[in-house]
Amino acid sequence: MYLSVNGDKTYIATGGKVFDKSLPTVVFLHGSGLDHRSWALQTRWFAFHGYSVIAPDFPGHSLSEGEALNSIEAMADWLWQLLDEMGVEKCSLVGHSQGGLVVLEAAANKPDRVRSVSLVGCAAVIGVNDYLLTTSQTDRPSAVDAMLMWGFGEAYQFGRSNIPGQAPIGIGYQIMCDNPLFQDLSACQSYITGDQAAAKITAPAQLILAKKDKMTPLKFGLALAESLPNTVSTAVLEVGHMIPMEAPEKCLTELQKFITGLE
Repeated sequence: MYLSVNGDKTYIATGGKVFDKSLPTVVFLHGSGLDHRSWALQTRWFAFHGYSVIAPDFPGHSLSEGEALNSIEAMADWLWQLLDEMGVEKCSLVGHSQGGLVVLEAAANKPDRVRSVSLVGCAAVIGVNDYLLTTSQTDRPSAVDAMLMWGFGEAYQFGRSNIPGQAPIGIGYQIMCDNPLFQDLSACQSYITGDQAAAKITAPAQLILAKKDKMTPLKFGLALAESLPNTVSTAVLEVGHMIPMEAPEKCLTELQKFITGLE
């Protein structure tokens, strides 16, 4: 579905069901250079099991119009504007990588409107490799190649896919080459208040982390789990950074257990 936010047409995936604000709402936020397709399996399951789903493309990404936002703080503000437009009073927030930083900031700003937070492949601070940041501005295809090489586990580099008939690395390349990767990575690099935001979050929290994560090393995700006042569960999967796409079923299982367990 499309919705106007600040005068720009915004695309929101709803998991194949018509959005119904009377149902419990789960919001899925994508990582740097990506879009709503990161959450294809997870959004569909929740939409068909009693939840309403919101998985937006951030401004300037894929099917959404407008200029890319240049800070995590601006993305969090934009998210609440979107949710206000959709009439969502309270929701569960799920974010991967950059999307996880947005979840931290958004949940810290309006803790009374957050039912739960799920942070996937995330840490309080996500440092960006200098080569990747510079190359994303001067040679985006090369930066995307590097990010996909570092982001997916070794098995995926040899053609493995947990999504039959699809090649996530190839699809990711097409998506990311068309999206504002430099702006996203710069926003992640500049965000240094994740620990302070985490301390303000009162909602139950879960972390889904990756043992082979080269972009957000596991130790930093585990440290974030300690910083959150109400961490309920922490799962560590044997994959790389691109958890929602590399291990979609395992990621979904962890989200199912946590979010449905709040009922």
